[in-house]
Amino acid sequence: MRLFASRRGWVSVVAFALVWGMLLYYVIFQASRLLAVQGGGGSSMVGAVLDFLGMDQLTHWRVPELAVYWLLGLMLLPFFAISLTADQTASDRSRGTLRFLSLRSTRAQIFFGRYLGQLLLLLLFVGGSLLSTLPVALYRDGGAIPDWLVLAPAVLINLLVVLAPYVALMALVSALARSARQAMLFAIILWIVTWLVVRYLFAYFPQAGFLDWTMPGSQIPYLLRVVGWDAVQFAWIPIVQTVILLAAGIFVMYRKDL
Repeated sequence: MRLFASRRGWVSVVAFALVWGMLLYYVIFQASRLLAVQGGGGSSMVGAVLDFLGMDQLTHWRVPELAVYWLLGLMLLPFFAISLTADQTASDRSRGTLRFLSLRSTRAQIFFGRYLGQLLLLLLFVGGSLLSTLPVALYRDGGAIPDWLVLAPAVLINLLVVLAPYVALMALVSALARSARQAMLFAIILWIVTWLVVRYLFAYFPQAGFLDWTMPGSQIPYLLRVVGWDAVQFAWIPIVQTVILLAAGIFVMYRKDL
């Protein structure tokens, strides 16, 4: 929770709040009204556009505000998670404080403790932003609370599962880097190299298409086609990715000098 103990951290919190406030009003509030009309049998143009994009399931959500939030969360939160969780152990290594911490804790405790701490931080951000959709939903429909209470936990849990491998990726590269900026650079390089290798293998060996699942976020296009708790069926993909990335990260943590 070092984020709340520094000026830079509070600047990040305020920036997130301001950006989210704009998205809440200009995107969620406005788009949810269009989805509500579409769900009620109006505005066939909206349905046609969503059907063309393969996202027609968004009109099936009983709370349109959560449908728009689901879309925004899947598209934007991974980038926010990468930026927020880049500095898990990198700066401590650069300052030499990891050596001091290792006198009181094992490397595994430091590594997994930082990872879980970052997930908890994301839980606060995602939970807070998700809660902000409730007043918007109530403004549109005063009886939206029961449906919101059913769907909101599904959105929260599934988004955290989606974000888990991104945080694990940053835990891995942070164990290699000496600063948050360097960690993000390593993450970009690793991402591009992995994507190029997968594309190359798929071009020459079409049966290797399953390698697409090695990329964090590879299941997101499918998540846009499901509603609420149905997204759980794809949870195994980010869970497996998270386990592999954490295994690689703890290996690096023990092999690299503090």
